[in-house]
Amino acid sequence: MKLQSLRRAAVGVSAAALLLIGGAPSGHAAEAPVLRDLAAAKGIYYGTAVSASKLNGTYASVVTEQFDSITPGNEMKWGSVEPTRGSYNWSGADAVVDFAEANDQKVRGHTLVWHSQLPSWVENGTWTADSLRTVMTDHIATEAGRYKGRIDHWDVVNEPFNEDGTRRQSIFQTAIGDSYIADAFRAARAADPDAKLYLNDYNVEGINAKSTAMYDLVKSFKEQGVPIDGVGLQAHLILGQVPSTLQANIQRFADLGVDVVITELDIRMTVPPTEAQLAQQKADYKAVTSACVAVARCKGITVWGFTDSDSWIPDFFDGYGAATPYDENYQPKPAYYGIAEALGWTGDTTPGPTGGCAVTYTVQNQWDTGFTAQVTVKNSGTTAVNGWQLAWSWPSGQSVNQAWNATVTQSGSAVTATNASYNASVAPGSTVTFGFNGTLSGANTAPTGFTLNGTDCTTA
Repeated sequence: MKLQSLRRAAVGVSAAALLLIGGAPSGHAAEAPVLRDLAAAKGIYYGTAVSASKLNGTYASVVTEQFDSITPGNEMKWGSVEPTRGSYNWSGADAVVDFAEANDQKVRGHTLVWHSQLPSWVENGTWTADSLRTVMTDHIATEAGRYKGRIDHWDVVNEPFNEDGTRRQSIFQTAIGDSYIADAFRAARAADPDAKLYLNDYNVEGINAKSTAMYDLVKSFKEQGVPIDGVGLQAHLILGQVPSTLQANIQRFADLGVDVVITELDIRMTVPPTEAQLAQQKADYKAVTSACVAVARCKGITVWGFTDSDSWIPDFFDGYGAATPYDENYQPKPAYYGIAEALGWTGDTTPGPTGGCAVTYTVQNQWDTGFTAQVTVKNSGTTAVNGWQLAWSWPSGQSVNQAWNATVTQSGSAVTATNASYNASVAPGSTVTFGFNGTLSGANTAPTGFTLNGTDCTTA
């Protein structure tokens, strides 16, 4: 067995769990994509942010199967690990690191110095430059030192810039001044010499005032010998708004001699999503992933939560959500396949059921030049279908001109009906029904050769 096969066997991913993450048990469909393996073949990693409390069951199975890097969403932030000065809580951070090591995954440490989620004793303290610098560097030495040799990348300083490129007036900026970022990087290098050290921020994905300020700071660090290894572009994006300068921006940072990673990718939309929105989201995820793959020093991508059930977006952006590659039931959305395609996958995205399917085709109404038909598809197999396409050919030259509960396309006599966003899943023994209006110019012979995701169906 290959290493990846051994890894998956070790975590006990069941056939049902594999279906939830896009597995393909049927011999009629290609093997579903595994993002971590596709990414490794491209020389990058594909990761996800995680919540330590959820690292069990199906959530843990998908994390293990699909991602080769994990980032603790909150467990390593200052307020989580040192809520009271000198009193530490490492339980969440330890759980994430232990899980990663058990599943052959990298860890991105997030984050050592940030203006937000600080404990009140730091945020509301009265500091001189020297006293806060000592507190900051002691914190870095303690946390980075605890995980020395176990963290691949640290977000050393997070979100230091305003939108216009000026420095954010955090407690560190106001008390210590401009030097605090370099001070933090030097302290992190001393605490963990082998970890890659990153500067991380949002709204720096394209070329703009904020990303240019970040670029200028990194350039000055390289000239001064400040130990910086990379920059993180968070990429909390809005549907249809992937910056056109993303790849060029990645390239210009790479040209400074640092690595670049996409650290917190999600792409939000108004909810509930439409099929058109999900298709656009697929294109957007594909575009971001492709931009990284195109630049040699872009080392990886992390989605900020892989499932909509664990996304921060609905709590912070009213009316928005559906921002991740998986829905709330851990089923892959089109975005998941967009990522896979950008990583070189060309397989079938819609595996068929194990055990077969049955189709009932009924003409409900007919007139001289047209007709109305209803199609019911039964999953008579033993495995769920998560995303479906029903295909057939017209025997008498008919054509479809309007459909409901499915998107129907036609080329010549060949017809394909694709699920709507709300009826993509068909459990074993369950049915899904759609209808359409068609035109005819003679006989209206019913089709018989139906296939569901490449699996031959009987006609009831």
